[in-house]
This record gives sequence, C-alpha cells and structure tokens, in this order.
Amino acid sequence: MKKFMILALIISVTIISCKNEKAKEVAAPVADEKVEVIADGTYIANVETSILNWKGFKPTGTHDGSVAIKEGDLIVFEGKLVGGGFIFDMNSIVVSDIPVEDEGNAKLVGHLKNEDFFDVVKNPTAMFQISEVLHEETTLVKGDLTIKGITKSIQFPVTLNKTATGFELVGDAFKIDRTEFDIQYKSQKFFDDLKDKFINDEFEISFKVNVSL
Repeated sequence: MKKFMILALIISVTIISCKNEKAKEVAAPVADEKVEVIADGTYIANVETSILNWKGFKPTGTHDGSVAIKEGDLIVFEGKLVGGGFIFDMNSIVVSDIPVEDEGNAKLVGHLKNEDFFDVVKNPTAMFQISEVLHEETTLVKGDLTIKGITKSIQFPVTLNKTATGFELVGDAFKIDRTEFDIQYKSQKFFDDLKDKFINDEFEISFKVNVSL
C-alpha cells in the first residue's frame, strides 16, 4: 500500500510539472508580440503635422509662436534614432500670443522677419543637421544649427515615440542664444543703455516631428 501511494504521488508531481512547463511555453510568445520596434530606414517628416515652437523673453513679458518645417528626415537604425536633418521656412513665422486680427500681430511678425532679427529676405530658410545621437539615460541629439548663414553646434534631449499612425520625435523646451547668430537687437551684450527695454539673448525652442508609416 505504501509503495502504491508513493508511486501515485510521484506521478501527480510529474503531471503538474509538465502542465507548468507547457503554460510557460504558451505565455512566452504573447509577451514578444507586445514589443513594438521602429524598423530601420530613412523616414520623411510629415510637414503638415510637424512644428517648431519658439518663445522669446523680455522684462515686461513674453511672445511665442511657431515656424513651419519645410522638409526633413529621420534615420533609424536598430530601433533608435541615429541621424537626420530639417529645413525651416522662416517666411512662415507665426505669432500666437497676439490675436491675428490685432495690428500688433502683423507688426511683430514683420519685425521678426526684418534685418533686426532673422532677415528672411536674405535668409528664407534655417537648417539643422544631426551629427551625433547619444543613447544613455536620455537620448541626446547633437548637431549643427544654421540661422542667417551662421552655423553653430547645439545639443538637446529628445524622445522617439510610437504613435497610432507611425512615430514622432519630440524635443522639449531648450534655449538658444540668438546673439551667436548675429541677432543683436536690444541685447545687453551690445547695448548698455536699454534699462528694462532689453530682450533676453536666449530664446526657447521646442518641436514635434511626425512620421506616418
């Protein structure tokens, strides 16, 4: 009787172990199916839904708006961003914080386009070309920004996210020194009698680049 009970116990343990192993084998592919990876390749930016946002600062307040991305691409390798570049249409400058029907809107847009700022007649586009992407705790993009024909190296953190229609590259707000691109208007670096009429040298940039698959 004892031998029979021991044999039955061994058989029961074996059956349970086999069931557990089969359960593990079935569950593994389900986890793999949830992993989403962006395929390697060069992707063209959707200029209709991509945007560059800007924000300027002065003692009495701020102004903000956007600039359209004229064209651009992103290069992905092993599921990670590795390169790309963009051209910005400087004639598309928009001011968002002043109502369009307010004459102050057109006045500020005109001022931003003239020689005091971006001189868009001579420089209708600006460019950014990625030179390196570092993938550490955060993804850091390094590259060359060209404004008014002057090129400077900049860097900023980004995230690359899957979306319902493709993926997006998002750059949260970071700052650029406008005087490095010969934009001297009301800068305290060049004028010492401005009192509280100066404009901050650094302006803020953020962007979102969409790619549809």
